[in-house]
Formats: sequence, C-alpha cells, structure tokens
Amino acid sequence: MPDIPVEHILVVPTELFHRLGHFQGFSREIDRYLGELLSPRNISFRPRPEMEHDPSFKQLIPYVIFRYCDAAGRPSIFQYTRGSGQGEGRLHRKRSIGIGGHISAVDVAADGSGNPYEEGMRRELDEEVSIDTPYASRCVGLINDDVTEVGRVHLGVVHVFDVERPSVHPRESEIVECGFRPVEEILADMEGFETWSQICMKALFGS
Repeated sequence: MPDIPVEHILVVPTELFHRLGHFQGFSREIDRYLGELLSPRNISFRPRPEMEHDPSFKQLIPYVIFRYCDAAGRPSIFQYTRGSGQGEGRLHRKRSIGIGGHISAVDVAADGSGNPYEEGMRRELDEEVSIDTPYASRCVGLINDDVTEVGRVHLGVVHVFDVERPSVHPRESEIVECGFRPVEEILADMEGFETWSQICMKALFGS
C-alpha cells in the first residue's frame, strides 16, 4: 500500500511564546505577540503526529467566532457540536463557538510569497462553513490553555466575524447541532463546551 502523506503544520517554539510573555487564558495584546509569532524566522512546518505530543512547540490555530446582532442589538454566536470524525480527537463531541484549524504546508505559495496564516484560515473556513452574508472581521486576542493536554500544544488566535445576517451553514457533516444562539444562553450553559470556547465567552462576552 502507498504511504499516506504526513501533514506538516505551522508551529512556533514554546520558548518564544514564553519570552514574549506567557499567559494562561485570554490576552487582548495582539500587537505584543502576532508580529513575532508569525515572523518567517520563527515559524516552521513539522509533522503533525509528532507535534500533537510535543509541548516544546505551539501549533498556531485561527479560531473564528461568528457574531450576529439583531435589530435590537442583541448578540448571538454561532455554535455547534464537533462530530466524532472531525479533526482533533480529544475534542470530539464537545460543543464549540470557534471555526478553524491548523495552518498546513499546503498554505505556503509555491514561490514562498503570500501569508500562509491568512491562506490557511481562509482554507479552513471554506472547508468547514458557508458564509452566505457580508461580514466584517477583526483579530481580537489570543488563547492559551496549559491546563489541558490538547491546550499545551496549541495557541489560538481569535477572530470575530460580525455578520449582517445569521446565515452561516456547515459544509462538513461533522459540524452538527449548529446555529446562532443568544450570548446570555451560552454563558448560562457552558457545560459541554470545549475549554477554548469557555475562555472566549467569558473574556469577550461575560459581564
């Protein structure tokens, strides 16, 4: 049987993250981190199976949150349940408010130009959801969670997409039980949500 290609994913040394300023939870200090974390001199693409268990590297993950505000200004967030066939096995059946995934070597242009992080985020969004509405996007912070096994090897970059209509739909069959839900309902029912979602909800939308 032919060998199955091993995915190579974008990582940065955990030591660099600590040098820039280690934190647990959520940080809004985007300018402090992103320039160095995404600098070509600091990133590398390494085999995913090895990186999933090597805390000396952090996998950078775009984490996109879709927000819709109704005519009265009441915000709702797109949320869903991760199916058992989707991505990171340690997150299966968890509820989530974030869409995104790994930046892969395939996101690097053939001539080495471009921005692999931006390309990877666009690719992941295109693969996972259909965004049938205009939107405005902005980067709002970073997530780090060294308490959990999966968190120790990942670093999330959080983006909020403010959509004009609540028209975001899954492309993947593993994104189930999905739709927009009022912020206050999610905050009152955080049990079952993955840790990153809990961190984001409390930091961005908590009282």
